[in-house]
Amino acid sequence: MPSTATSRDHTSTHLPDHVDVVVVGAGLSGVGAGYRLQTELPGRSYLILESRDTMGGTWDLFRYPGVRSDSDMFTLGYPFKPWREAKSIADGDSILRYIQETASEFGIDEHIRYGTKVLAADFSTADALWTLTLERRTPDGTEQVTMTTGFLYSCAGYYDYDQTYAPTFAGIDDFAGEVVHPQFWPEDLDYAGKKVVVIGSGATAVTLVPSMASVASHVTMLQRSPTWISAVPGRDKKADALRELLPADLAHRIIRAKNIVFGTAFYEFCRRRPQQARTLLLGLTTKILKDPDAVAEHFTPSYDPWDQRLCAVPNADLFKAMKAGDASVVTDTIDTFVPEGIRLSSGEVLEADVVVTATGLQLLAFGGIEPHVDGAPVPLDEQFVWQGAMMTGVPNFAVCIGYTNASWTLRADLSSRLVCKVLAWMDRHDYAAVEPVPDRELQERPLLDLAAGYVQRSIAAFPRQGDSGPWRVRQSYLVDAATTMRTNLAKTLRATPRSATRQAADRDLLAG
Repeated sequence: MPSTATSRDHTSTHLPDHVDVVVVGAGLSGVGAGYRLQTELPGRSYLILESRDTMGGTWDLFRYPGVRSDSDMFTLGYPFKPWREAKSIADGDSILRYIQETASEFGIDEHIRYGTKVLAADFSTADALWTLTLERRTPDGTEQVTMTTGFLYSCAGYYDYDQTYAPTFAGIDDFAGEVVHPQFWPEDLDYAGKKVVVIGSGATAVTLVPSMASVASHVTMLQRSPTWISAVPGRDKKADALRELLPADLAHRIIRAKNIVFGTAFYEFCRRRPQQARTLLLGLTTKILKDPDAVAEHFTPSYDPWDQRLCAVPNADLFKAMKAGDASVVTDTIDTFVPEGIRLSSGEVLEADVVVTATGLQLLAFGGIEPHVDGAPVPLDEQFVWQGAMMTGVPNFAVCIGYTNASWTLRADLSSRLVCKVLAWMDRHDYAAVEPVPDRELQERPLLDLAAGYVQRSIAAFPRQGDSGPWRVRQSYLVDAATTMRTNLAKTLRATPRSATRQAADRDLLAG
């Protein structure tokens, strides 16, 4: 991917003692949050703190072959920045350029401070301020500094970028080849003409296999059980036609709306009529592969469509690589690694020069930030999420969590707009702090209601969602778009007037 080191050349490294809003993370969500803050609240100051040296988040971090979106760019992109490139399902380089262009075009890059990691965040109820302890990289190493902010907004997602999920494989030290993980892809990895085994069958694996198959002698996708995989067009012909006829902004809005409606309808179809959805998806895969036995063995999951996220393969590239003989799928479990490859439970040995462990990511709440209030840690697993964006027990704090069944940015942009609505409401009423408070007893549900292994392994450490109303994290953009910005803030947000904060501060001063 292209280097973004130049971002630091034209961005001030000065870190003020205080800003009104701090956004954590300069990826797709953080840059979008910056746009909303400066557009809808031009009077408020803000900074985006990024622990890495470049912007882009996921799209700069992941550098494995073929890395791409699994959502169309008309919905993964921003509503205020038309997607102009040809591909609807875009590669990582294109997405990263898009983020960089957006940050530069709207001056958002001037608000980013790189090499700045939030180590601790403590909210003072007396002062209605967050004190952030930061680690900053300097030419001589690192230093710890502090700053304050009135509102903290985490746009760091919920993946752990420093650690992956790495199951223990028997005999892995005996393997004579090279083992790599997609999240930490070696720049100098040479797999040309070599035998490659990719362990896994999720979005990363189905991206890697066809990409590596064009260079390797053969690539085998080794899966423990099948995943729902659907071929999708790499380009949107209807979008191309509209972009030829209409101005870019108008075409983008129409295409975006079309894709939102279609994606929502297909998800609802899968959830409401799972057997019919099975028949449809299996029929399409059989039509492409023309091998019913292979489809039955390797592409017929035991779970229903959208119990886990559906994997998209643009232009059926995975299936085409299989038909060409460059790639294959094996459904089995691993007995042990051996010097020449992997011995399966069936006794078969998959020979390999390179093994890629696409075994999934690890979840991490709020990019690792552990919020404290008045010096006391907040037990996240005891809290409830409000409107998918704020959390009980923590004043003046918001998080950006995207959809699991649609483009991340659809929900991310709604959350950023909601944060701006809350901040504007605080300004109008001269509130110093706000905190979600349940208006009734809530029935507890997991925050992410997916059966996927990466979710089930870690979700217990996250805050919960409720059963209805603003406490339910709905997986429906159409419903959220119609209701989120119309929510009655006074009903479920407890506000602290700024006058009360001043009085408390005066009492503390007198007592001191």
